[in-house]
Amino acid sequence: MDALTPGMDSHVLVLNKHYMAVRVVSVRRAFSLLCRDLAEVVAAEDGSYAGYNFETWRQVSEYKLKFAPAEYDWVRTVRFLLAVPRVIRLLFYDRLPRQEVKFNRRNIFARDSNRCQYCGKKFPTSELSLDHIVPRSQGGASTWENLVCSCLKCNIRKGGRTPVEAGVKLIRLPVKPKRSPLLTLRLGQEKYASWKQFLDSAYWSVELRD
Repeated sequence: MDALTPGMDSHVLVLNKHYMAVRVVSVRRAFSLLCRDLAEVVAAEDGSYAGYNFETWRQVSEYKLKFAPAEYDWVRTVRFLLAVPRVIRLLFYDRLPRQEVKFNRRNIFARDSNRCQYCGKKFPTSELSLDHIVPRSQGGASTWENLVCSCLKCNIRKGGRTPVEAGVKLIRLPVKPKRSPLLTLRLGQEKYASWKQFLDSAYWSVELRD
């Protein structure tokens, strides 16, 4: 049991009742929805989907714990272990997903993968800042296309100048993401591979919530 992967830091994709993805939530939030019978677990089985309420998912968890424990992350309760579901469906929510990716600091860092767009090195968020490619003093706006991650050293070197004026080059031109950059990062992890069948970046993006 000690070899089981703990699951409280995992995330769960949430679908509306029409199986359209609407957001990503924490494990704690997902189990809260399941316990209150507001959602069901959606699991792909032999090319089709099966739905489980909290109690039946607990029974499935017992089976998975015995025969395929490595396939899931796990949450330990007082009386039993629960497999962390990858996808849940809201039973009474039929609103459509958000179309816009939120323009905020977190999504810009995620879009640029915490990599300075001038020197190309990766840094912790605490060691990064946001740089206006065309400085605000020269009329540069705060937009997806004019803001990039920059390490403190490169930011100081560039100062209130354009890259050309400062003699630096962008490693890639910034663009507005078609879907949540944080979601894109998680899709690169094998354990979230089952999300892909519910996602279509050409039409919508999901909202991330705690």
